[in-house]
Amino acid sequence: MQVYLNGAYVNSEDAKVSVGDRGFVFGDGVYEVTRVVNGKFFRENEHLARLREGLAGLKIHVKDSVLEQIPEISRELIKRNHHTEGEAAVYLQVTRGSAWPRTHTFPDPPVKPTVYLSSSPFTPHTRLHQTGVDAITVSDIRWTRCNLKTVNLLPNTLAKQQAKDAGVNSAIMIRDGVVTESPNANIFGVKNGALYTFPATNYILNGITRQAVLEVAEDLEIPVYFNPIRLDELFDIDELFFSGTTTDIQPVTVIDGKPIGSSQPGPIVKSIQKGYNKLLYT
Repeated sequence: MQVYLNGAYVNSEDAKVSVGDRGFVFGDGVYEVTRVVNGKFFRENEHLARLREGLAGLKIHVKDSVLEQIPEISRELIKRNHHTEGEAAVYLQVTRGSAWPRTHTFPDPPVKPTVYLSSSPFTPHTRLHQTGVDAITVSDIRWTRCNLKTVNLLPNTLAKQQAKDAGVNSAIMIRDGVVTESPNANIFGVKNGALYTFPATNYILNGITRQAVLEVAEDLEIPVYFNPIRLDELFDIDELFFSGTTTDIQPVTVIDGKPIGSSQPGPIVKSIQKGYNKLLYT
């Protein structure tokens, strides 16, 4: 498997990053994951736009000429790794770069950012899309800049591991008594035929798939309310589902051992799945 690292395509086992890289010592970087279907990059421009927002938010300065090469690099990668047919995902990470000595302030003068891309085959979670998944509620203990897609994912990892240890698929994160998102996906609730989701603030990542869901809902004339679901009303909703690049549209049917709605994927999530798949696969 080949990866791209700082201007060169190399075998993955030969790729090396300095121990002084600020992504390693501080988690000082951002990332994106883009879905690829038969060589077609899904919502690539949206991912690249969000990358630029993340870089600006962390004040990581990358030359436009470097960022403009990313689509070409991505396509060369899937070609080299034989991922042009079927489904795949391209991972992109940019950190502030390597600097000595280790200091909490930014390197002065600035250093060259580290740019890394890889590709991998992807298998959709089709069965889970049909049956739904179970989850537990956990406290959302992340920082308050969740709108930036940074590599600081330890709270997300701990929440996902807590779910695994509990024998369930994922977690529903709760902050100040309301549902925010899952460790790796956005969340939508359904009540009386309308969608409810946390507004696009600094407390959630405004996911690319989330934005696609909003488009599908508009096409289907499904009302959308940007109101967070309260924990005390979670079990009164009719349906609940996750949305994400590698999650797709995934119904949640059981939370904390209690059923959501009929405990089966409902009609709204099924219609959203159908509309989303049309965007993804055509």
